[in-house]
Amino acid sequence: MSKSKIKKSVIFPLVMLAWLAAMAWIGRDNLAQGKYLRYFGIIGVSLIIILLLYLSLRKKEQLQQRREEEQYGPYEEDEEDKNSKDKN
Repeated sequence: MSKSKIKKSVIFPLVMLAWLAAMAWIGRDNLAQGKYLRYFGIIGVSLIIILLLYLSLRKKEQLQQRREEEQYGPYEEDEEDKNSKDKN
Protein backbone atom coordinates (compact mmCIF):
# COMPACT_ATOMS: atom_id res chain seq x y z
CA MET A 1 0.00 0.00 0.00
CA SER A 2 2.84 2.38 -0.54
CA LYS A 3 1.57 5.43 -2.35
CA SER A 4 4.23 7.50 -3.99
CA LYS A 5 3.84 10.95 -2.49
CA ILE A 6 5.92 13.84 -3.73
CA LYS A 7 7.47 15.54 -0.73
CA LYS A 8 7.56 19.26 0.01
CA SER A 9 11.35 19.12 -0.10
CA VAL A 10 11.07 18.36 -3.82
CA ILE A 11 8.02 20.40 -4.84
CA PHE A 12 9.08 23.80 -3.47
CA PRO A 13 12.59 23.80 -4.96
CA LEU A 14 11.18 22.70 -8.34
CA VAL A 15 8.67 25.55 -8.27
CA MET A 16 11.46 27.94 -7.32
CA LEU A 17 13.64 26.64 -10.19
CA ALA A 18 10.77 27.21 -12.63
CA TRP A 19 10.36 30.73 -11.22
CA LEU A 20 14.09 31.35 -11.57
CA ALA A 21 13.99 30.17 -15.19
CA ALA A 22 11.14 32.58 -15.92
CA MET A 23 12.97 35.45 -14.22
CA ALA A 24 16.17 34.61 -16.11
CA TRP A 25 14.21 34.76 -19.36
CA ILE A 26 12.67 38.10 -18.42
CA GLY A 27 16.05 39.49 -17.30
CA ARG A 28 17.93 38.45 -20.43
CA ASP A 29 18.08 42.14 -21.38
CA ASN A 30 20.81 42.52 -18.75
CA LEU A 31 22.76 39.82 -20.55
CA ALA A 32 22.26 41.56 -23.90
CA GLN A 33 23.49 44.83 -22.39
CA GLY A 34 26.71 43.16 -21.26
CA LYS A 35 25.92 43.01 -17.54
CA TYR A 36 27.20 39.45 -17.26
CA LEU A 37 28.24 39.61 -13.62
CA ARG A 38 24.87 40.93 -12.49
CA TYR A 39 22.89 38.43 -14.59
CA PHE A 40 24.85 35.32 -13.66
CA GLY A 41 25.45 36.54 -10.10
CA ILE A 42 21.75 36.77 -9.40
CA ILE A 43 21.17 33.34 -10.95
CA GLY A 44 24.04 31.84 -8.94
CA VAL A 45 22.87 33.29 -5.63
CA SER A 46 19.32 32.12 -6.37
CA LEU A 47 20.54 28.59 -7.10
CA ILE A 48 22.45 28.51 -3.81
CA ILE A 49 19.34 29.66 -1.93
CA ILE A 50 17.22 27.01 -3.67
CA LEU A 51 19.78 24.33 -2.75
CA LEU A 52 19.78 25.46 0.88
CA LEU A 53 15.98 25.42 0.88
CA TYR A 54 16.00 21.85 -0.44
CA LEU A 55 18.52 20.68 2.15
CA SER A 56 16.70 22.32 5.04
CA LEU A 57 13.29 20.94 4.01
CA ARG A 58 14.76 17.46 3.55
CA LYS A 59 16.38 17.60 6.98
CA LYS A 60 13.11 18.78 8.53
CA GLU A 61 11.21 15.89 6.92
CA GLN A 62 13.79 13.38 8.13
CA LEU A 63 13.58 14.72 11.69
CA GLN A 64 9.79 14.61 11.57
CA GLN A 65 9.84 11.01 10.32
CA ARG A 66 12.34 10.03 13.03
CA ARG A 67 10.11 11.61 15.72
CA GLU A 68 7.06 9.78 14.39
CA GLU A 69 8.94 6.47 14.41
CA GLU A 70 10.09 7.04 17.98
CA GLN A 71 6.57 7.89 19.08
CA TYR A 72 4.58 5.31 17.10
CA GLY A 73 7.21 2.75 16.07
CA PRO A 74 8.40 1.98 12.55
CA TYR A 75 5.96 1.56 9.70
CA GLU A 76 4.97 -1.97 8.70
CA GLU A 77 6.75 -1.63 5.36
CA ASP A 78 9.99 -0.71 7.12
CA GLU A 79 9.73 -3.78 9.35
CA GLU A 80 9.11 -6.03 6.32
CA ASP A 81 12.14 -4.58 4.54
CA LYS A 82 14.27 -5.05 7.66
CA ASN A 83 13.11 -8.67 8.06
CA SER A 84 13.85 -9.49 4.41
CA LYS A 85 17.36 -8.00 4.78
CA ASP A 86 17.98 -10.00 7.94
CA LYS A 87 17.09 -13.27 6.18
CA ASN A 88 19.62 -12.64 3.40
